[in-house]
Parts: sequence; C-alpha cells; structure tokens
Amino acid sequence: MMRLAPQSEAPRAAVTSPKSAATADDAQHLAGLLASIANSRCRRSFSELFRYFAPKLLAYGSRQFGNEQIAADLVQETMTNVWHKAHLFNADKGAPATWIFTIARNIRFDLLRKNKHRRDEISADELWPILSEQNESLEDDYALDREILMQEIGAYYAQLPEAQREVIEKIYIEGKSQQEVSDALGIPLGTVKSRTRLALIKLKELIA
Repeated sequence: MMRLAPQSEAPRAAVTSPKSAATADDAQHLAGLLASIANSRCRRSFSELFRYFAPKLLAYGSRQFGNEQIAADLVQETMTNVWHKAHLFNADKGAPATWIFTIARNIRFDLLRKNKHRRDEISADELWPILSEQNESLEDDYALDREILMQEIGAYYAQLPEAQREVIEKIYIEGKSQQEVSDALGIPLGTVKSRTRLALIKLKELIA
C-alpha cells in the first residue's frame, strides 16, 4: 500500500477556525486544498489536509474498531484515496469533510471484512451515545459522526414513527439535550427518553 505522509518541509499552516468543519470559509479552504492536489499534485496542500483530518479520522477509527493499529490503517488508506481521487471531489455535492468521511466509511467496511475483531454491523450503542448533556469541546467530532451516521442509516431513519423521528432529529442532528427537547416539544422528559430508547431499538431491528 502506498504510504503518504506529511513532508517535513511543508509549512504548518493552520486551518482558519477551530470549528473548521462547521464554517463555510473553512469548507472553502479545504476544497481549495483538494483542488490543488487534484490539479497540481501539490504535496504541501496534501500535508495540510493530512494534518487536519488525520486526528479526526484516527478518533473515528478508534471508536469503530477499538484497535489503534487498525484505526491508523484507516487513516492511511483514507488519505491515500484522497490523494489519488481528489479530482473526483465536487463541492456542489457536499463539503470536503463529508466526502472524505464517506471514503473513510467505505474503507471501514473493507477493514471490518479483513479484521474480525468486530461484527460488520452497526449496533444501537454505535448509532449514538445517549447524552444528557452535550460536551462542547467534542461538538465538531459529534457533528461529523452524526453526518456519517445519517448517511449510513438514512433509509432506516425514515421508517421511524414521526414522534420518534422528531425526538431523534432534535437530539442527534440538532444537538439538543433531552431536557431541551422536552422543553421545545412541551412533553415530559420521561417521554423524550422513552421515544429515544424505542427509536434506537427500532433502528437496531431494521439494520439487523
């Protein structure tokens, strides 16, 4: 497998904002790096892109596999694909982060087939953590995870009863706490928790 890594001479240019995946300016900057890689095979652009996405991909891989080496393989294979396929990125169809994490998701399936440490399925626990409070420092990583997960389970999500779908959307897409959902919908907190639990059970049944 081709090993691509950031070159030492590459400048440590930082992406403009700490909440890079969430802002239009940073998405445009990342798209520019991909264009530079596609058009001129610019290793400096690749180095910057690698430094930005590698920690996020490693965290995603670690959560999926529970194995640091396999997670590192996911990072390497994903970024190798980015290097070779940068010309396929289309900003009109989605953000750079979405495109790169879609590649990572596909590689994840391949690695799961090669490594039998985990079953090639999505469990209810993997779908979303049940959080009573949102940790602001993890907001960007959860945003990326939610986007990836919604791509994976979109067809199943649409089959949920409307009441369950509404609660799931507010908690896991809008990032609201269960108490905030209770206040917004004017329903008891216990009802929010019950609908969330039933929705996750239903999703697990649909995916199985």
